[in-house]
Amino acid sequence: MATKMEEYLGIKEYKVVGTRPIRHDGADKVTGRAVYGADVQMAGLLYGKSLRSPHAHARIKSIDTSRAEAHPGVKAVVTGQDLARVVEDKVRAVGEGVVVLSNLMKNVLAYDKVLYEGHAVAAVAATSVHIAEEAVELIEVDYEVLPPVLDVQQAMKEDVPLLHDDLTMRSLGEKTDKKSNIANHFQHRFGDVEQGFEEADVVVEREFTTGTVHQGYIEPHNATALWNTDGRVTVWCSTQGPFDVRSQVADVLGISIARVRVVPAEIGGGFGGKFRVYHEPVAALLSKKSGHPVKFVMSRTEVLKGTGPTPASYIRVKMGATKEGKLVAAQAYMAYEAGAYPGSPVGAGAGCIFAPYNIENTLIDGYDVVVNKPQTSAYRAPGATNAAFASETVIDEICEELGMNPLEFRLANASKEGTRRADGPIYPRIGCEEVIRAAMDHPHITAPLEGPNRGRGVALGFWFNGGGTSVAIANVNPDGSVTLVEGSPDIGGTRTSIAMHLAEALGIPAEEVTPMVVDTDAIGHTDGTGGSRTTFATGFAAYEAAQDIKRQMVERAARFWEIPEDDVVYEDGAVRSRSDASKSMTFKEVAGKLGQTGGLALVGRATVTPRGPGGAFALMIVDVEVDPETGKVDTLRCTIVQDAGKAIHPSYVEGQMQGGVAQGVGWALSEEYIYNGDGVLTNASFLDYRMPTCLDLPMIETVIVEVPNPGHPYGVRGVGEVPIVPPPAALANAVYRAVGVRMYELPMSPGRIMEALWSKDGNGKA
Repeated sequence: MATKMEEYLGIKEYKVVGTRPIRHDGADKVTGRAVYGADVQMAGLLYGKSLRSPHAHARIKSIDTSRAEAHPGVKAVVTGQDLARVVEDKVRAVGEGVVVLSNLMKNVLAYDKVLYEGHAVAAVAATSVHIAEEAVELIEVDYEVLPPVLDVQQAMKEDVPLLHDDLTMRSLGEKTDKKSNIANHFQHRFGDVEQGFEEADVVVEREFTTGTVHQGYIEPHNATALWNTDGRVTVWCSTQGPFDVRSQVADVLGISIARVRVVPAEIGGGFGGKFRVYHEPVAALLSKKSGHPVKFVMSRTEVLKGTGPTPASYIRVKMGATKEGKLVAAQAYMAYEAGAYPGSPVGAGAGCIFAPYNIENTLIDGYDVVVNKPQTSAYRAPGATNAAFASETVIDEICEELGMNPLEFRLANASKEGTRRADGPIYPRIGCEEVIRAAMDHPHITAPLEGPNRGRGVALGFWFNGGGTSVAIANVNPDGSVTLVEGSPDIGGTRTSIAMHLAEALGIPAEEVTPMVVDTDAIGHTDGTGGSRTTFATGFAAYEAAQDIKRQMVERAARFWEIPEDDVVYEDGAVRSRSDASKSMTFKEVAGKLGQTGGLALVGRATVTPRGPGGAFALMIVDVEVDPETGKVDTLRCTIVQDAGKAIHPSYVEGQMQGGVAQGVGWALSEEYIYNGDGVLTNASFLDYRMPTCLDLPMIETVIVEVPNPGHPYGVRGVGEVPIVPPPAALANAVYRAVGVRMYELPMSPGRIMEALWSKDGNGKA
């Protein structure tokens, strides 16, 4: 029986949705039978290796590959000159961002300038990995070394070196003729921000910087390609978006997508970083030259130096509130590093920075800036974590100035249905208030926190969540089981969550559905696994495929009983006659009679592009202890509260919440790219790039709030990204309460904590 609150929220009771079946691919994963990208093997396989630039910024004057080509065991060598050339500079959507084709090609293999240390300039295919490694060292490149630009604020100055001679700044939607490292400047204005600040009794303005951070997926990038004698290219790789890879490979090679097939292997993590191609086109070119399939597997150093991390940023936030605790104005200046080529997630950051709050006067300026680092890629709510670190720290300072409880202040100003976001959209039904209330009711918020140098912090975060296009095909078998075919790579258990959509709609157990992720030739276009869209959108497709099956089952049953179709109804996993109670069959029984009702094949199909993805909110409560002698921060207790809309499989939702928090803690306390003055990455290994381990984290408590998304049949909201948004800000607020210093730079490493403590003034500000 539903409670009054559940009835108010529109929560329904389900048989499959909300349960915790064992994941369909679990046995293969735990026994090691699952095939990942590096496991791909076939006859005649060659091994590829790339030569990468030792310089962060340099012109390529010449490349001599003759010694590598003559090396025993080498079968092919390619450089950027082997790539197709772009006639028109088209833009293509890739994952959660876009790429300009010419930039994509230059990033795959540089042929005029190298723009970061680790930029690939050539590649070889050989009979063993060791021979390939020897051969790339024989390639001679003559560089004209140029000064590197390594910081977003430096890059925006007038007198610094330009990364691109042909890059002109775009400002407020218009092209300019100004040559600059600033690729784009945009602005969101709502209300009258100047008037809003005049009305404010408390105004806080602060500056924030965040470092470059990598996604840290456990499996490195890999790709195997075969350019067959029939002219077709097949690529096996670890990717979040096989259709994205197909289009990129076709574009870079200058061939039709009809000639490219992408087979997604199992994927050992992505977090947004496995949409863009790196080795895939290169492996195909080497295969064409050698006549053999060619496989690349990156080393961890190559991953860190040569693939897309999330951007460093500089953010200035100013917010004002009345003495009664009403936010009346907010302003942000946001400059994000795009890396070597334009395309940082500053737009997403601008959409998220004030999203949890109802503020009638806002002004946001965003800047997309190129620097001599790898081109950035998405990383779990790209752009939002940087933004929340800034805004939620300022919110905490306003609460302190006003003497208000941080959660009560957030609740009083929370966004709700009908609130207009700073960048334009008006919220439908959302769960921001419910998340805050759940945090206020949680025992963590009132638990004693005893001992010196300990503090508790909170922060709130938002992420949009995505829609996109998905396809599902469901084949009913004679024994009543269903084979579900879909095109979304499974990173966090989506095979099962999508199968549960189908099972719930059909009224059958989840165990009766066998889901499989297939290649780009076997399913219609399906957007990638990213943007928190997969369970929402591909689950929606599975739901619609189930409706197709139900319609056909009604038709088959009517034919079997020789009665009109409108006399047959499908309910609770069975068909029955409206007029004759004796006529009833279960799903399994109808499946067993398919041969008697028009043929054994019964296939449900659906293509969806749902327009109602539900934005999601999460709030983190965290306790820390800071060692004043070393600056080390220990995380004592974490609680993450999040609106999932409806948790299809609560275990997977909890896992996403915990994973996001773990990564957010790393971002907050230890993770960053450290470059020397020449632009060389000095911590390009997991020995030196410091991700948190289980020893650095407490058990992460989860609270799932369910405010159904009206744009989905089961109320689903995306869950995978928003939990990474609040942790750095929550930890910064906790550190302040522990030792009295405000931290405005990420990561809050021991050295930075000590510097803040040493420079603390009488007001407790660093």
